Amino acid sequence: MWKKAKPLLILLSVGLNVAFVIAWAAHAIPSRTGCPWGGPGDKGGAGVWCPLHRQLGTSEKQWKEIEPRLRQFQERSQETCRHVNQLRGELIDLVAAPEPDRAAIEAKQKEILAGQGKMQAMVIEHLLAERQSLTPEQQKQLFEMIRRRAGCAGHGPLMGPGQGDGCGMGNALRGGPGDCPKR
Repeated sequence: MWKKAKPLLILLSVGLNVAFVIAWAAHAIPSRTGCPWGGPGDKGGAGVWCPLHRQLGTSEKQWKEIEPRLRQFQERSQETCRHVNQLRGELIDLVAAPEPDRAAIEAKQKEILAGQGKMQAMVIEHLLAERQSLTPEQQKQLFEMIRRRAGCAGHGPLMGPGQGDGCGMGNALRGGPGDCPKR
């Protein structure tokens, strides 16, 4: 039974991680690139630098509550993101070895899943905290945007050619849903 359920659980975990990493990237990448917004649906306040929050129509008052939490989340998530990416590289090296060690590969997979679980927990905590600053309509819009952008194994709408948020996010995410934005 477990052998049949294991691939499904891994697929579910990967799908959820992709959704949460996309939500995280929607917050993190714009702050790193310094890109101005002004794309379709832009209705946020002038001081709101995050394209996602501008599209949600975040007011200046809401932004003053959200921005410190967002910056703190970005800082905390960077180390976990880098660690998971390092583990992924190590996994590739194990698989590419002339004589792959299946036990080592499985152990590395478990380490990656633990790191993804940690990132997922941070994203959930961030979203739960952030929704307190949003109106019910903004919350509905936020979660609908996350649903639309979350695809299976990085093949959601954001990943297609020419897709993005007007700030190069689509290009940045094509490198892999777990890639960390550069500081």
